[in-house]
Amino acid sequence: MFSLIVPVYNRPDEIADLLESLSRQTDKDFELVLTEDGSTVPCREEVERYADRLDIQYFSKSNEGRSIARNHGMQHARGEYFVFVDSDCILPPDYFESLRRQLSQTGADCFGGPDAAHESFTDTQKAINFAMTAFLTTGGIRGGKVQMEKFVPRTFNMGFSRRVWEKVGGFREMFSEDIDMSTRIRQAGFAPQLFRDVRVFHKRRGNLAKFWRQVHVFGMSRITLQLLYPGSMKLVHWLPAVFTIGAAALILLGIFVSPWWLLPLGVYIVALWISAIAETRSLKIGTMAVGASMVQLLGYGTGFIRAYVWKILLRHGRDEAQEIAMRKGK
Repeated sequence: MFSLIVPVYNRPDEIADLLESLSRQTDKDFELVLTEDGSTVPCREEVERYADRLDIQYFSKSNEGRSIARNHGMQHARGEYFVFVDSDCILPPDYFESLRRQLSQTGADCFGGPDAAHESFTDTQKAINFAMTAFLTTGGIRGGKVQMEKFVPRTFNMGFSRRVWEKVGGFREMFSEDIDMSTRIRQAGFAPQLFRDVRVFHKRRGNLAKFWRQVHVFGMSRITLQLLYPGSMKLVHWLPAVFTIGAAALILLGIFVSPWWLLPLGVYIVALWISAIAETRSLKIGTMAVGASMVQLLGYGTGFIRAYVWKILLRHGRDEAQEIAMRKGK
């Protein structure tokens, strides 16, 4: 019934953890389609260790990007539904069992679920997970309990039927390709649904420097998506940029006018800290989560501002948007 499609690039250790979690699934009616996207450190040995326990199609191709690798996987997939997770994910034992139950109840053609931090993750990974999923940082747009935006499936935990693929095509090679794909699926008349009980454990980035680079690109890609789909940008997408500008203004006013100007920023940070401690149940991780949240907000915010000035105000993004729009996602 399910084809789990995973692109991988130089991550054999992560694939080993994913394979182990797949071997423990209570519902065995799935295949794994793993596409090595030009890796110099392949995961063939890890795959071979699980060949007798899992139905695996393993491919190796030249490096063209994760979207092309996913499309390659779909072309070889045999399942009724295509399911996508990142190579740094771990699946709970009941993942496919829960997914089958949700599909039998809803008949959804496109779906996605939330991500969480596994107890085995490092403190930094748990802090980053809070920063990416908390209402006070992202508005809950990544599948939390409260959301400020219509749910958009992401490829760390996303799926759609073969019928969707036949009508919409595959992913386009670009940043935020999953948001682009979800938008095209919606435009084709399908309604993506959030399955809250179908979650994955997502490792994300291992340190804050890599996390900054990732969210900075996310901020830039939101402007590209606005150029591709005018009117798609919502209030929640502006919030990190507003926070970045507001925080800079409050700090300057606090230094040169009065320390009282720092009070709103301090109140927000304290609220974030208390929320993080309550969520993670750890003083240490909750404190680290405040730093990770600042990286998330400022990294995304500066990327958003940078791209907004360059691509919209200075009008350098039109050609890029037209070039992306011409890609068919084959």
